[in-house]
Amino acid sequence: MRARVRDTEIWFDIEGPGLVPDGPRMRERPVAFAIHGGPGSDHSGFKPAYAALTEAMQVVYFDHRGQGRSGRGDPARWTLDEAVEDMEALRRHLGCSPIVSIGTSYGGMVAQAHAARYPDAVSHLVLVVTASHGGFIPRAQQILAERGTPEQQALCAKVWEGGFEDEAELKRYYRVMGPLYSAKHDPAKAEDGTARAIHSPEALNRAFRPGGFLRTFDLRPELPRIAAPTLILAGRLDWICPPEFSEEIHRLIPGSRLVIVEESSHTMRADAPERLFGEILRFVGA
Repeated sequence: MRARVRDTEIWFDIEGPGLVPDGPRMRERPVAFAIHGGPGSDHSGFKPAYAALTEAMQVVYFDHRGQGRSGRGDPARWTLDEAVEDMEALRRHLGCSPIVSIGTSYGGMVAQAHAARYPDAVSHLVLVVTASHGGFIPRAQQILAERGTPEQQALCAKVWEGGFEDEAELKRYYRVMGPLYSAKHDPAKAEDGTARAIHSPEALNRAFRPGGFLRTFDLRPELPRIAAPTLILAGRLDWICPPEFSEEIHRLIPGSRLVIVEESSHTMRADAPERLFGEILRFVGA
């Protein structure tokens, strides 16, 4: 499905019922927005794993502008700030009351900014393996120098330089980097997901290259304005958004709860799915 919002077209999908029978009445369930990472990725990595959340809520998936199945438009507007406004416009377009906002990696950065700027739009905030400022990039470079193979380091140079030439090259990056992204990396299982995804190298290049918005953004001054109950999930083994950045977010969001999953790297839905979805379901239920 597609929504014409603002100056673009946002592709979205919905999984799970919004109304369920409950004895003599119909009960409305929470609506969750699943906010994908990247930039340069799409929502497809959440499927089928996020179906676990439909036990208690309706899940809305969407692709950021310039990525996946959403409209492209002006590449200069493929930014975090625009993603925040698109997300809020989509929420209003769908007629949602305050949502459960679940942001992963770059999606967690979008979720933080959205919850800070639109506090009345979010009932619960869930931040998964993310950071609040561009300092995660030099830290990831340090970790890569310690853990990465020569091939992984060479491919990551393309990230830091914003130098991916086409989608095939970006897909090769995810194949080679799989063992760092996931502590339980299974190449055969990961291949299907890589093949299904629509990867957008220009969106990634614009974000990470020198001067790109992921180099300069800093949400820390905004985080104390977040009013929604907040759950923060970090992977102890995460190389690109290591847990120190989640600890920092926890200190800055009043009343937030931090969970560090010891056995997980960046792809928590693969490394520790029962822990990830269990924590989210308990948090929203509470």
